[in-house]
Amino acid sequence: MSQAEQSGGAEQGTGAEQSGGAEQGTGAEQSVGAERSGGESTVTVIVAAVANLGIALAKAVAGVISGSSAMLSEAAHSVADTVTELLLLTALKRSEKPADEEHPFGYGPERYIWAMLAAVATFVGGAVFSLYDGIHTLTAGEELGNPLVSYIVLAVAFVLEGFSLRTGLKQAYGEAARRRVSFKRYLRRTPDTAVKAVVMEDSAALVGLVLAAGGLLGGQLTGSGVWDGLASLLIGVLLLYVAWVLGRSNAEFLIGRPLPRPVRERIRAKLLESEHIVAVLELTTLVQGPNEALVAAKVDFRDVSTAAQIEWACERAEQRLRAAFPMIGRVYLDPTPGPATSVDHER
Repeated sequence: MSQAEQSGGAEQGTGAEQSGGAEQGTGAEQSVGAERSGGESTVTVIVAAVANLGIALAKAVAGVISGSSAMLSEAAHSVADTVTELLLLTALKRSEKPADEEHPFGYGPERYIWAMLAAVATFVGGAVFSLYDGIHTLTAGEELGNPLVSYIVLAVAFVLEGFSLRTGLKQAYGEAARRRVSFKRYLRRTPDTAVKAVVMEDSAALVGLVLAAGGLLGGQLTGSGVWDGLASLLIGVLLLYVAWVLGRSNAEFLIGRPLPRPVRERIRAKLLESEHIVAVLELTTLVQGPNEALVAAKVDFRDVSTAAQIEWACERAEQRLRAAFPMIGRVYLDPTPGPATSVDHER
């Protein structure tokens, strides 16, 4: 099979629309935006990790003192979040490694493997423990201690989690604005699952804190540990949902997700701008990271085009695609006869 390989090596074009939104700015603007995004992702994850580690220790102490299962569930929640952030940091660092002989397409997809493990950590370390502790409390009961320490820890944790969430939201809203899509669509479709994880986990953490406070208050007013057990169960269900959403998002990219349909249509139109290209018979795209994608296409060239013209047409088509979509790191064009040409040859 004749194939004109248009690979960009390990260079990663950056910042183009991967959420299916409107036309983007210039290539330079997109590159600057993506470099900023990569640095912001690391800062966002570090802030979340430091906040969660301190909160986990405080919750554990408060849970032991007060005897609250909801507080212990929240401690497990924060421990799971801390492990998650460490795994996300690993994902960010390892995915930045350049392509080499053993990994010619680079290490971009590795971030989704580590992010998947982070989702598993949320499930095992947070959800399972919370559900177990809630069921144990409802069946065996618990002796309630002084809730004052727990209330203080919950208040401090709420402030710290709120600051961490603010950092994640700031980046997410900024990225959504740069890509000219709504915040909701960006969060649902973004290939930067590290930011998505921080926003979802910190949001769940704030909801969990409210549930834990409600369980403490219910137990204090009624003298029954049932409220605390119910709060623990609800925290477990909340973490199950977060783990499921994050796991599904990362699985999509591990399996292989194409660029959005509007972007694919624009890529097809860019290829057809060449005077030597008659039709794009097949177009395949693959997201390899937040700012990297691969494009492969079977292209029908004019029968009268010479080999040299086809080579230069491939070169110029690559240049146009890179200029319009800087996230495209590799372009593979396969000269393929169209249906009419194939019939003529059979005759």
